Amino acid sequence: MNTEELELAINLVWVMLGAFLVFFMHAGFAMVESGFTRSKNTLNILMKNFLTISVSAILFLVVGYGLMFGSTFGSIVGSDGFLLSGVEDIGFFVFQAMFIATCATIMSGAVAERIKLGSYIFIVIAMTAIVYPVVGHWIWQGDGWLTILGFSDFAGSTVVHLTGAVGALVVVLILGPRLGKYEGKKVNVIPGHNIPLGALGVFILWLGWFGFNGGSTLAADPTLVPMVIGTTLLSTSAALVASALYTRFRYKKVDASLSLNGVLAGLVGITAGCAEISLGGSIIVGLISGVILVEGIRFFDAKLQIDDPVGAITVHGLLGIWGTLAVGLFSTSTGLFYGNGFAQLGIQAIGVLAVILWVAVTIGGFTYVLNKFVPIRVSKEEEIAGLDFAEHGSNAYDFKDTLLTNDEIESPNVGLALADRLNNIPVGNTEGKTI
Repeated sequence: MNTEELELAINLVWVMLGAFLVFFMHAGFAMVESGFTRSKNTLNILMKNFLTISVSAILFLVVGYGLMFGSTFGSIVGSDGFLLSGVEDIGFFVFQAMFIATCATIMSGAVAERIKLGSYIFIVIAMTAIVYPVVGHWIWQGDGWLTILGFSDFAGSTVVHLTGAVGALVVVLILGPRLGKYEGKKVNVIPGHNIPLGALGVFILWLGWFGFNGGSTLAADPTLVPMVIGTTLLSTSAALVASALYTRFRYKKVDASLSLNGVLAGLVGITAGCAEISLGGSIIVGLISGVILVEGIRFFDAKLQIDDPVGAITVHGLLGIWGTLAVGLFSTSTGLFYGNGFAQLGIQAIGVLAVILWVAVTIGGFTYVLNKFVPIRVSKEEEIAGLDFAEHGSNAYDFKDTLLTNDEIESPNVGLALADRLNNIPVGNTEGKTI
């Protein structure tokens, strides 16, 4: 094996390692979504995550890759490469397939606990077959109109995260809040059933993100890769510290769930600029990300009364915007703070607005029409019972065999499972009643 072949092999191993880590992120998403919602919907969330990555991979092979990376048609969309016809770099396809699934699964948490499984899959199909690939072509194909304009998004603050968040937002607006979440201006807390599980998911996502950002170098570059990993680590660490301290200042307590989401905020915030922002700059980006996270979730939940059980719209939407704009401020080569004027910041803003408009119109229009033909929301009775039983005929947790006697199991007053009955016991709190 000559030097060139060895270099190609090492680069391939690095990109495939990145793909594996991004794939593992889906375990993190599943744990975060499950832990931050009620136990009676856990199986449904797990199935949505498994189906998302499976459907996305197949559709990316059939049509998505061609639309995203095929020869450009008017700098808007790809025109060839469908079914990977003429494509030789299968490794690149695999790596990008992991990204498209990540974009789609962002919607899963935001619509949790009240959407029909079939409706969700139809929306995922629209997102992964058409909507996301078009955005990717604009920015990552090389001949897209935003690339030509000079737009910069190294690993996907806009391409992946903002796209998924805008899709989630428009679907949630059509879907409506969970039962009991809002009563007039009053906001009722619906706590997750397993915060340690959610915390495990955050750790998994943090690990996977090193592959998400690091693998986006597409080569084992000994200079670039350590910088990308370093900025990712420091931004995330700063965001966690900022969200923890800010919740202490804002609410007089260090809020665990908001602090955990602060980790994700720091990750999304640095994703666009991880290759061109300095280590010191990444800390500043992370600190701002942590504060935006806390205020953003409060704004959507309390002010706009948009019910997002896991804070996905804030984490991936607001922080996706911030991360993209941060390139125009902190990029060492084009940023405002490095004496390069407002040009890059303006280009970044144009890209953000274009993606928001495209995704809102396409996913919003598709979901609106779908909902007119077949309501996308489960019935009131199914939502109360939990989507695990309504959609899958079973539950994630069942303690009857070990905690109840035979007489109690046969009693007509015993529910489907102990976890389901515990889930419906109201617990008072300072912000409102718990469901």
